Amino acid sequence: MGLIDLHVHAGPSVMPRELDGVDMYKEAVAAGYSAYIIKDHYFPTMMSAENISRNMGNGKCRVFGGLALNNSVGGLNLKAVDAACALGAKIIWMPTVSALRHKIMHSGHGLAFPGSKGMSVEEKPIMYLDDNGELHQDVKGILAYLANKPDVILGTGHGSRDEIDKLIREAVNTYGIRRILVNHPHYMIGASMDDIESWAKLGCYIELNAVAFVEGSHFKSNDISEAKEMICRCGLDRIVIDSDYGQKNNGSPVAGVAKFIELLQSACGLTNDDIRRIGETNPAWLLGLEL
Repeated sequence: MGLIDLHVHAGPSVMPRELDGVDMYKEAVAAGYSAYIIKDHYFPTMMSAENISRNMGNGKCRVFGGLALNNSVGGLNLKAVDAACALGAKIIWMPTVSALRHKIMHSGHGLAFPGSKGMSVEEKPIMYLDDNGELHQDVKGILAYLANKPDVILGTGHGSRDEIDKLIREAVNTYGIRRILVNHPHYMIGASMDDIESWAKLGCYIELNAVAFVEGSHFKSNDISEAKEMICRCGLDRIVIDSDYGQKNNGSPVAGVAKFIELLQSACGLTNDDIRRIGETNPAWLLGLEL
């Protein structure tokens, strides 16, 4: 088993990327990776992943795709989820660049995300709680669908703390969904440490993104002490590390994760076995891969 990165931004994309899926594959193989997921905010990535696997695959590193439920695919669109799962999606992300919370956190940008190219239609922000704090019916429909797809990961996306808290509790308590990845709760979401710990106790996996902690990253937003606290409060069995790298001129996802691992070992005292747990074992379970 080698490292598994569940959050790689690789082209082609309407957003400028540091590398495409093929270049990422070459780097991942050279680094001994077992797998990675290609993520795009605007378009499903299963087709890219399958083409790379079919034409370049060596059986040692697997490539997967998923779908982010943004306006470019119809938003909270059950039919898009169904098609994605039929094409082998390994993760369905709740809204990211179309989320109202994302727009608030990137206020001043007319489009969804700074850097998106060739797009002219503004986002219609998605907030999927009603005035009573309940999930909209289309979200419940998606959760009910995913409850019958136990091998597909639910990614929580870029919604607000209140949206994600309600989403997780309904997913776990009402629909029995087990494969849940809480996307960077330390960045953008507005979650407290108590929130993050409570989500871990519900059985979710908490994502720590290299891009937010590594010195020199253009998207560094957190001090490593916050990662240490999350690890202590949630436990290694509920933590996943990944890159969230791939932005143009921000370096390689593989290099970013390598730097993050060095930082976790030097600043947080993690051992090689600890790194294997959060970088291999936990993401392998989420992907349904045999250890």
